[in-house]
Amino acid sequence: MPDGSTGARSGHALSLRNLSKVYGSLAAVDGVDLDVPRGSFLTLLGPSGSGKTTILMAIAGFVEPSGGSILLDDKDITRFPPDKRNFGMVFQGYALFPHMTVADNIWFPLKVRGVSKADASAKIKSALELVQMGHLAERYPSQLSGGQQQRVALARAIVFEPDLLLLDEPLSALDKKLRADLQWELKSLHQRLGTTFIYVTHDQEEALSMSDTIIILRDGKIEQQGQPGALYEKPATRFVADFLGKSNFLQGTVGEKKDGAFTYVCGGQPLVQVGAAEHTKVNGDVVVALRPEKIALSAERPAATNAVSGKITAFNYYGSAYHFQVQTEALGELIATTPAWTCQIEPSIGNTIWLGWEPDASVVVRDR
Repeated sequence: MPDGSTGARSGHALSLRNLSKVYGSLAAVDGVDLDVPRGSFLTLLGPSGSGKTTILMAIAGFVEPSGGSILLDDKDITRFPPDKRNFGMVFQGYALFPHMTVADNIWFPLKVRGVSKADASAKIKSALELVQMGHLAERYPSQLSGGQQQRVALARAIVFEPDLLLLDEPLSALDKKLRADLQWELKSLHQRLGTTFIYVTHDQEEALSMSDTIIILRDGKIEQQGQPGALYEKPATRFVADFLGKSNFLQGTVGEKKDGAFTYVCGGQPLVQVGAAEHTKVNGDVVVALRPEKIALSAERPAATNAVSGKITAFNYYGSAYHFQVQTEALGELIATTPAWTCQIEPSIGNTIWLGWEPDASVVVRDR
């Protein structure tokens, strides 16, 4: 087992070239081009039916592409069967052998490669230690919790030092707290191993918290890709802004443009936006995405460049934060989030409050 000292150098690079998979008239994957750098943690993120699992299964060799190619370190492996790809795989349902102990489950991929249990003992022990399961080596899966079973599945997938580790929604069957704990552990494991991880999820928080790169898929195509922070702060389309987190959408007509900024009118309310002025035209339509946490809430009119008043129609308390729904006359309903401990307003339905934000707090998106 690697000790993590080799870092990303121990990983392998993967490329997809015009990959497609068609089922009848449905293009589940439609001409996807993708490069996964060696040693990176890449996440395929999207709603059900977006093509993320089909892409992962094609990489694993379980789905035969209708077109395009899959390259590992520039070597074409498109027609290789799964057992010739040396990829580790972790599933949502663990897929452990119930009649085998933890140690024997982990030994299994080495056994099919002709390694005796005696010769494999050091690797089994190392894999167990990596996932903090060394003390449970002789237990059976039925004697383990869901989180422990998933750790065993991870150990089994890494014990033979795979070229890639493919993970298909491995945490979705776990409760929220355990998912959060295992996210930390998975990220730490990736850093220690240096293996290239390709992860599939529909959970935005998982993708944001663990990934080096996120690929957002929609209808079998890549909608946008990039580092988590860049995607969250600069979504290119309305779909990305709405799927990766939450956004308010302000649709208006462009007015004056000056020095990289422009004014626009939304529901009779004049507003100011910084950025993307070159992609707008005077009297043309524009759609702006505004994250709820970038809105300041106050009882009195704020000094912010953009400010509207409205009435609280609903709110939720989450311990660390309040989430508000506010009905405004000009902009309709807006959602806003504020830390609970610094909340400047009385959270009461029917109260009139002010919402303020600066011109660079929002971003122009394509309306699709």
